[in-house]
Amino acid sequence: MTSAQVDSSEQSSEASGEGYERGLGSRQVQMIAIGGAIGVGLFLGAGANIAKAGPSLILMYALAGGIIFFIMRALGELLLYRPVSGSFAEYSREFLGPFFGYFTGWTYWLMWVVTGMAELTAAAIYVNYWFPSVPQWVTALVFLVILFGVNLISVKVFGELEFWFSMVKVTALIGMIVIGLGVLTFGFSAAGDTASVANLYQFDGFFPKGVGSSLMTLQGVMFAYLAVELVGVTAGESEDPEKTLPKAINTLPWRIALFYVGALTVILCVVKWTEFAPGVSPFVAAFAKIGIPAGAGIVNFVVLTAALSSCNSGMYSTGRMLRNLADSGEAPAAFRKLSASKTPAFGITVSVLFMGIGVILNYIVPEKAFGYVTSVATAAGIWTWLMILISHVLYRRAVDAGRLPASPFPAPGGAVCSWIAIVFLLFVTGLIAYDGDSRVCLYVMAGWAAALGVGWLVLKNRHPEVTERRERTPLEKVS
Repeated sequence: MTSAQVDSSEQSSEASGEGYERGLGSRQVQMIAIGGAIGVGLFLGAGANIAKAGPSLILMYALAGGIIFFIMRALGELLLYRPVSGSFAEYSREFLGPFFGYFTGWTYWLMWVVTGMAELTAAAIYVNYWFPSVPQWVTALVFLVILFGVNLISVKVFGELEFWFSMVKVTALIGMIVIGLGVLTFGFSAAGDTASVANLYQFDGFFPKGVGSSLMTLQGVMFAYLAVELVGVTAGESEDPEKTLPKAINTLPWRIALFYVGALTVILCVVKWTEFAPGVSPFVAAFAKIGIPAGAGIVNFVVLTAALSSCNSGMYSTGRMLRNLADSGEAPAAFRKLSASKTPAFGITVSVLFMGIGVILNYIVPEKAFGYVTSVATAAGIWTWLMILISHVLYRRAVDAGRLPASPFPAPGGAVCSWIAIVFLLFVTGLIAYDGDSRVCLYVMAGWAAALGVGWLVLKNRHPEVTERRERTPLEKVS
């Protein structure tokens, strides 16, 4: 691919909405954003983290949630400066250079592939609640095939399915909070006699395992927030990104306060933290304790929906990211093709094949599959967030110097909040390196970085023009 071809393909792609169908309406983008903040990390992963940190986990979710808001406002400013699908890779490419765009695009693809594996694993665990005799790998394979079919049809079908997935999660979480508050206020149900706000501090205090143990849960907490940046991937297919994206991002604080901090606070007041265990959803356990008929089964259905929702989003985003890489000459040209329904079908297909590794893990090590893949996904997600933040810092410098136009959606605090978030993410990376169980993901990422480095050298040898920094024209900068 020549430099001229790269230039023309990028210009034509952005001018025409990148060839995608702008089939995601405001209500769908809003619910995708909400659904992205409610995932299996909360529904399943919170059980293990409660066992490690006790009630102080609430504070960890609040702390991490504030950092996530800084990240999303930084992304929002960039998105309104130039809304494109595959935005993280595009901004890394523009502000840090071609290699970082290449590395970020492929790493975000990896994040969603392994996240899809985690969600398939979680979904299989949830189905085992009803059908314990069905092997995890069989359930994971069935769900993989069904969601694959949905993503091939059209973006409208994806958006509609994701809308209803998110609606189920939101409605259920609000219902859980209301029921929990009812138990606390009126004392009904089997948990009524022991439900109390005092459960937050009575059993060895708010930090029962110490502050250090609480901080170690931050890596799992950050995994719970993976996918909030998905609204950035929808930019190229949103009907009105200038209106829908800021609205979706600005509602993030109350979503975190309600669905994470609020829900966990209520649950830990209703049921003392010592009764929760790793591998069991705290929401399912809480409803079983309350004793509502079929309540635990209903909640299990909801958390199953959450897992399928996230896997659905993973298939959506991986195909788009591969196409963005191909548009930039950093992936095989075959990934640029769109199907008749304007979906990157080939990219989705390849991604699903890799997600199938999760099915194999569920066959070989079903008890460890979730832990393995979540740690890798977290490391890849942290890289993506760091690239968003660093790109934002460099963008603000360019705006202050008058080289680029100001975004109509500036982040509060400017680059200061981005620097705070960068330091926090580096701290979490240090925690991952310190933890013997999760440290393996850094080895995986080192191998991944080496593989991408080799790929870059091959690309530089075959298509040197692709690996050279290219200044954007004024038309591209404001498109």
